[in-house]
Amino acid sequence: MSEETKILLEESEIPQAWYNIQADLPNPLSPPLNPATKKPAGPDDLAAIFPMALIAQEMSTERWIDIPGEVLDIYRLWRPTPLFRARRLEKALQTPAAIYYKYEGVSPVGSHKPNSAVAQAYYNKKAGISKLTTETGAGQWGSALSMACRFFDLECTVYMVRVSYEQKPYRRSFMEVYGARVVPSPSRETESGRNFLAEHPDSPGSLGIAISEAVEVAASHPDTNYALGSVLNHVVLHQTVIGLEAKTQLAKIGVYPDVVIGCHGGGTNFSGIAFPFLQDKFAGKKVRAVAVEPLACPTLTKGKFLYDLGDVAGFTPLMEMYTLGHDFMPPGIHAGGLRYHGASPLVSRLLHDGFIEARAYGQTDVFRSAVLFARSEGILPAPESAHAIHGAIVEAMEAKEAGEKKVILFNLSGHGYFDLTAYDAFLGNRLDDVEYPAGVLEASLKSVPII
Repeated sequence: MSEETKILLEESEIPQAWYNIQADLPNPLSPPLNPATKKPAGPDDLAAIFPMALIAQEMSTERWIDIPGEVLDIYRLWRPTPLFRARRLEKALQTPAAIYYKYEGVSPVGSHKPNSAVAQAYYNKKAGISKLTTETGAGQWGSALSMACRFFDLECTVYMVRVSYEQKPYRRSFMEVYGARVVPSPSRETESGRNFLAEHPDSPGSLGIAISEAVEVAASHPDTNYALGSVLNHVVLHQTVIGLEAKTQLAKIGVYPDVVIGCHGGGTNFSGIAFPFLQDKFAGKKVRAVAVEPLACPTLTKGKFLYDLGDVAGFTPLMEMYTLGHDFMPPGIHAGGLRYHGASPLVSRLLHDGFIEARAYGQTDVFRSAVLFARSEGILPAPESAHAIHGAIVEAMEAKEAGEKKVILFNLSGHGYFDLTAYDAFLGNRLDDVEYPAGVLEASLKSVPII
């Protein structure tokens, strides 16, 4: 096996097209439904908040979708991203497994999120839109869209989940540097925010509420569209640049993974690393894909596979997905980007049909693995990304017990330099190991529409 630690690509090797897994799905997705009529939603149902180019990508079954030149020009600021062999982590674990990680934290905003933010800003600019609204949890998506909007001269308003707004003040400052306006959610700026605050004045907020606020504003202003950071098919599509590069990098050293791992909140980070390898799995290649989520918000491991809304107020289409119920209020864990009640329909379909696996872990174990990784490899990971690290360590220790030379690949989707309050809490033994409350699922699923 190659002795290289860092496997790099030239700018000329950036993928020229995104991989659309819908072309190869053994079982196609069920259609999104109009929440009012419960009938399949068409392009007209989405046109109030998305440009037609993204709506076409959402519904496309073409295997490859070309990346526009203007998007590639911006990608070159940080892509291709490096692939590392985690030799020091392997030594610390004393495992025979070979551990590789794709590091997306080298982007200007420190995560994988610009892969889609830049594309979405580009297509909206081409459609004549002048303003974008969005939600953000931990702030990584909001930071990415703030930067992308600046590149394309668009105004940007970010509804940031209140608990993260308070936990991560410098994320807010970071977005404001790029010119974005950042609003803690739920807010009194929107009808959906005011209605929620009337019932829950002390709410920590959730991605579902923040989505409602951002969609409400976009739908009521013709010069404004909405940009989503996860879940939807076109967002998943844009992130596949990660896995496509990783395949090329591993091929350069003659390696193919036995297991591919990504953290899971809405699904695009996991999809970005895993979907290009699942294309091989559909063709008969033996490879596992594992999505890792928090025990406090275990959408894939404890949720139900059914139609539900993507937001609290009911503005979004109904999607068939694993869900904890759109009214579910996740605990205020530090992995704010993973506090979402639902999951990508594509990820959900693949899990339901047995093509991928899902695991859930508590945040104390996750932070313990994050610190071990930082002390071994030198990179401080984001709390979200640390879930993938912990999943990889679990796989590596299983390989150790079995004496198996397993090849593990995971996506280190972002750095944690804006998350030092979380690390401070962990190092000071003030981090609560929150789990999904027993009996909550039955109660929260009562809000799910009957189809």
